[in-house]
Amino acid sequence: MSKVSAKENKYFEGVGRRKTAVARVRIYPLGDEKFSAKVNDKDIGEFFPVLRMRNAALAPLSVFGEKSRPVVKVSVRGGGITGQAEAVTLGLARAIIKFNPDLRSTLKGLGHLTRDDRAVERKKYGLRKARRAPQWKKR
Repeated sequence: MSKVSAKENKYFEGVGRRKTAVARVRIYPLGDEKFSAKVNDKDIGEFFPVLRMRNAALAPLSVFGEKSRPVVKVSVRGGGITGQAEAVTLGLARAIIKFNPDLRSTLKGLGHLTRDDRAVERKKYGLRKARRAPQWKKR
């Protein structure tokens, strides 16, 4: 793995998707700056106020340990807060692999590289919801 200085402004990008949310994640190798994570130009704590969502979004960073975390910038669109957090997780894991391919097996073992393709099932005609039938009356 070659060392890349942050002054070159080089980044590694990964795209993550979940439901209808799409996250474009860029990681910049740590230079003179301290660790920071921005989502849509807001601090991650401001964008994901729920701790569970914040932890889910930053979960792939656990492979770096505490000392060498990169700077993370995310652009996310569509979906709700849960879908966006999980899209950030996948995008961040994919960006980390581009940064350091040796971490692939670790991230795969943690389940961060699997795209969750579950989405809302469409409503069918004659039913109240996707599968819920109207209530049956005998008389």
